[in-house]
Amino acid sequence: MLHQGWQLYGRLCRWSSPFIHLLTLTVVTFGVLAPLICHRLLHSYFFLQRWHLNPMSQEFLEQNRQEGQAALRYFEELQILNTSEASGSEAFRPLLLVTIITVQRRSDFHYVLQVASRFHRLLQQCGTHCQSHRILLCNVEPEPNSHQDVRLLSSFFPMVSRDKNEENPDPRMNQFEKEKQDYVFCLEQSLLVYNPEYILVVEDDAVPEEEIFPVLQHLLLARFSKPYLRDALYFKLYHPERLQRYFNPEPMRILEWIGLGMFLGPMLNCVYSWATGRPRLSWPIVLFFALYSMALSELVGRHYMLELRRLAPALYNIVPVTECCTPAMLFSAPSARRALSYLKGLRCRQGFAKDIALYSLLRTKGENAYVVEPNLVRHVGLYSSLRLNDNPKLL
Repeated sequence: MLHQGWQLYGRLCRWSSPFIHLLTLTVVTFGVLAPLICHRLLHSYFFLQRWHLNPMSQEFLEQNRQEGQAALRYFEELQILNTSEASGSEAFRPLLLVTIITVQRRSDFHYVLQVASRFHRLLQQCGTHCQSHRILLCNVEPEPNSHQDVRLLSSFFPMVSRDKNEENPDPRMNQFEKEKQDYVFCLEQSLLVYNPEYILVVEDDAVPEEEIFPVLQHLLLARFSKPYLRDALYFKLYHPERLQRYFNPEPMRILEWIGLGMFLGPMLNCVYSWATGRPRLSWPIVLFFALYSMALSELVGRHYMLELRRLAPALYNIVPVTECCTPAMLFSAPSARRALSYLKGLRCRQGFAKDIALYSLLRTKGENAYVVEPNLVRHVGLYSSLRLNDNPKLL
């Protein structure tokens, strides 16, 4: 028996043994290569937060400040060229209305100018495909005239403002309820002013990605024709990258993760068999590579896997929604009316902000909602209008 044990040990420890090959691959991958390559990837488990978080946060803030200044120059130059486009509602019904909700924030970052300039430029680049799209500014600053960036933008885009004197606000209203009421006001005004087929409600720190309009064109004209999507209450175009991991209680992600392993396991086994001259498929080795690829994709970060879907609009994923957050929300006109009636019956508070309120409606009202992956906007507002923070971080 002892002799047989030594024979088994000897076979396992030979350099030609699959056990040694796979053990070496595991140690080199997870102990050397992945930490070296991924230590600066913000949304990876290998990210060295103690080394990189502070300098990366400062670098991001400085770059964002420069982008804000560039957006300011963009509109100042347009103003000199006298290319004003502001107008009221038009005779035809837009396919898509982009409503930008804005409130006064840190003036040196010009968040709303960044968002508006990117949408303005992308609409021009989109050309005839986006002729039926419009932009509306919704100013919910308690003192509307104090919002300097909106005063500049009013020369280029139609605008509605929430007059606090007309609304007779409750002095006991908390900030979360005010944010919900601002959202309701902007959604309502979007329907009244333009009555579009779809409304994209964007917060003023959600900068659109370059491919947003081609992807939306594909979604609106092709994917949303499916009955289960057509009747959805809303579509989220942004979900925080830190919450996009596979290891998550959401069943769809677990199934996606297992599917990735089932796809890559046999494929990597074939590569291994070719490299080592082993002609046959080995199910233990298939299982190893399935688990290996699942672990690697989770530790490196699902967010970076999702980025591969940007290659074509048809590759974008539509999956059931989760509760956080609301930087960019797409509503059809009927679903916007339903959401308005629901939200007016809810009162928000700390721990029950508008994103959680909207998510709660899916259960209580029997509605469905979905999120588009990867994100179609970038959330750049480290300085929140709700939570004061003098030293914000990327995580």
